[in-house]
Amino acid sequence: MSTDTAWPRIGFIGTGNIGQPIIRSLMRGGFRVAVWNRTPARYAELVAEGAMATATPRELAAGSDVLIAMLMEAAHLDALLNGPDGILAGVRPGSIFIDMGTNPPRHAQRLAKIFAEKSVAALDTPVQGGVKAAIDGTLTVMAGGDRDAYERVIPILQTVGTKIVYVGAAGAGQLTKLCHQVVLAITLEAVTESFALANVFGADLDAVREVLMSGLSASPVLKNSAPRIAARDWKPGRPIWLYDKDRTALAEALHGTSLELPIAHQVFERIHRFIADGNGELDETALYTLLDPDPVAVR
Repeated sequence: MSTDTAWPRIGFIGTGNIGQPIIRSLMRGGFRVAVWNRTPARYAELVAEGAMATATPRELAAGSDVLIAMLMEAAHLDALLNGPDGILAGVRPGSIFIDMGTNPPRHAQRLAKIFAEKSVAALDTPVQGGVKAAIDGTLTVMAGGDRDAYERVIPILQTVGTKIVYVGAAGAGQLTKLCHQVVLAITLEAVTESFALANVFGADLDAVREVLMSGLSASPVLKNSAPRIAARDWKPGRPIWLYDKDRTALAEALHGTSLELPIAHQVFERIHRFIADGNGELDETALYTLLDPDPVAVR
């Protein structure tokens, strides 16, 4: 890896809703960033702002000290690894690969082995906080993988997030994000059930929320999402289909173990059925309609 004062050259794959503001944060932080996306129009504005366009993942990897991917699905990343124009054909020994997307923990472990064969350290650093935090540079970043590589890229991670936590070996970052999603899904179900109970007895849902927020039941779901229930506002927000990724990741993580997570399993299956019924684009709080139906709003 280059040891001059211009280190590192950053390559970034994936210029979607989260990727674009992360790239802008990196450029504001003074880093040189090259980009690639299947659709060049998705990075045209970034190039106009100073990013460098590349023709293929291979070209991007070959010119990068640190290569970052922020893609929606693990399969999307896997499709870019191999072949004459793939990442592995261009990635340089001694460079660092970072997967910032949310993917299954075992996928991160497989990536670490694949890149190790190229003498490349791999980190899994999923983020949380959403688009606004990405724009503000206030994401939470949970990092798993090679500790020395993590120490080297801390300045990069600090440019995009305000809370950076190293959580362990390869896959630990993704596992931590999955734990977050398990708690989030179960909390969402708890909030919808408690609001349905309050509504049956005619209580003021806004007043109930105020009380719940003052006790141990307080949570970001109650603070930020629950007002939608009282307003019956199911426009996303955070579309509920995103939880299907977590359902798949949890099943893969548990496969081959004796561990059972019965509550998480039940909640994810409940959400999955709701999505399968055509409600995936609604806000996550629309799960409430399974308990207090509002067919006009849901359809």
